[in-house]
Amino acid sequence: MSEPATETLSAIVERNIPYPPEKIWRALTQPHLIQEWLMKNDFQPVVDHRFKLRGDWGAVDCKVLAIEPHKTLSYTWDAMGLESVVTWTLTATDTGTHLRMEQSGFRPDQRQAYQGAKYGWQKFLGNLEQVLARVD
Repeated sequence: MSEPATETLSAIVERNIPYPPEKIWRALTQPHLIQEWLMKNDFQPVVDHRFKLRGDWGAVDCKVLAIEPHKTLSYTWDAMGLESVVTWTLTATDTGTHLRMEQSGFRPDQRQAYQGAKYGWQKFLGNLEQVLARVD
């Protein structure tokens, strides 16, 4: 028995950032740094670790799916009826790092959440770049 195919949408944000992958990786995986650009959290870079991201509006339930240090980080992102997966991909370049964030799993009836995510991630990645400029 196969599942009926449902078309899902992905929000994708890509940035070229003038820092090495190791530095960006720290900002993606160290709780005190995640808090500075994203939300309060109890993240641990361990596969199957369950954690919460807490904002003023509520919390996101997450579970780490995959970790490849300085290259890939993937976790579930479940909030307000949305079950999705966030995947970060870091690729070293001559000038720093190409950072790609994909949040996949938006259903067609979740267009508002999808548009909100596209806007929200642009803002979060702007915050991330500010944090990177500030930390050693």
